[in-house]
Amino acid sequence: MMQTGTPAPQLSPPQIVRTAAQKTAVIHVVCPRAEIRNVMEPGVREVYAALRAQGIAPSGPWFTRHLRVDPQVFDFEISVPVASAVQHVGRVQPGELPAATVAQTVYRGPYEGLGEAWPAFKAWIREQGHQEAPGLWERYLTDPAQNPHPQDWLTELNQPLQHATP
Repeated sequence: MMQTGTPAPQLSPPQIVRTAAQKTAVIHVVCPRAEIRNVMEPGVREVYAALRAQGIAPSGPWFTRHLRVDPQVFDFEISVPVASAVQHVGRVQPGELPAATVAQTVYRGPYEGLGEAWPAFKAWIREQGHQEAPGLWERYLTDPAQNPHPQDWLTELNQPLQHATP
C-alpha cells in the first residue's frame, strides 16, 4: 500500500565546494519567523532601489544570509552580490559574503518547502561526516516574476562547513 503525505523535498545531488568572497549590498533584518513574508519583498525592493540610485548593477541573483538559526526569530541579511562597493544609504549597507567551504545543493519547489529541504540536506551533510559551521545562505535562482510556477523555482542551499585545523 502506498503512503500518502508530503513528498520528499526535491534536491539536486549535494556537493562540497569552495566559494569565493563576494561583495554585497545588504539589509540586516531580525524579525519573528511569522513576519518573514512581510519583510522580505520590501527589503529586496529597497536593496535594488539603492543599487539603481548608485548606478551599480547586481553581479548575480539575490540571496539571504542567515546569521543565526533560531526557531522563533529570523536573523538574516537580504543580500545582492555586487562587483563594486555600495555606499550606506538608509538600511542598505556594504557587506561581504566571506569565502567558505560549503555543502551545496539546489532545491526545486515553492519557498514553503524550504522548511523540509534544509533538514534533508543537513542530514546528508552529517551522513558524509561533515560538521556545520554557523550560518547559511539561500540563493534564489528563479525570479517568480519571470516564472509564476512555484514547483519550478530553484533555490541554491549553502551550508558552511567546519574544518579541523592542523
